[in-house]
Amino acid sequence: MNPKVLIAGIGNVFLGDDGFGVETVRALSAHPLPDGVEVVDFGVRGVHLAYQLLDGYDTLVLVDATARGGAPGTLYLIEADARSGPVEGPGDGPGDGPVLDGHHMSPDTVLALLDALCAGTGATPPRRTLVLGCEPASVEEGIGLSAPVAAAVPGAVRMALDLLDRPAPDEAGAPRHELRRTP
Repeated sequence: MNPKVLIAGIGNVFLGDDGFGVETVRALSAHPLPDGVEVVDFGVRGVHLAYQLLDGYDTLVLVDATARGGAPGTLYLIEADARSGPVEGPGDGPGDGPVLDGHHMSPDTVLALLDALCAGTGATPPRRTLVLGCEPASVEEGIGLSAPVAAAVPGAVRMALDLLDRPAPDEAGAPRHELRRTP
C-alpha cells in the first residue's frame, strides 16, 4: 500500500509572490502522480487544510512563499518537525502566536490547530512535514508572480516530483495515475 501524501499549495494570489504555492500546485497537477498522492490548492483556506489533515496522511508537503533571506526565486526544502518548533512563514516573528483567522493562517498556525484537533479527536498528524518554499521578491498587493519566482515554479514542480519518485523498494513498480482535483 502506498503512503498517503498531501501536497498543499498555500498562499494569497492577490499578494504577488505569496501565490507561489498556488501556482506550483497548479503546474504540478499536469503531471501523473503515484497512488495515494493528493495535490490540493488551499490558497488562504488554512482551517480547511487543518481539517483535511485529519483524514490521515503519512506526509504533508506545504508549498508556500518562504522568506529566509535568499535571492528571490531561491527554492528551499525544509524538514519541519511540529513537535520541536514552528514552521516559519512570511510575517512570522517572535511573539506572533497562532491567530485563528481562516484567511491569514501561516503554516505554523495550521500545524498548531492540527495538533489541537488531533488531541480532541484522537486523529494522528502526518508523520513527516516538509515545506517546499520559494524566496519571494514581493508580497505587495498585485496579481502575478515576479519574474524570478515565476521562473522557479518549474524547479519546484521537479522537486515535488523527485520527492514522490523516491519509492520504497517494494513500491518500485507502482503505477502512476492522473491527479484527482479536489474542489
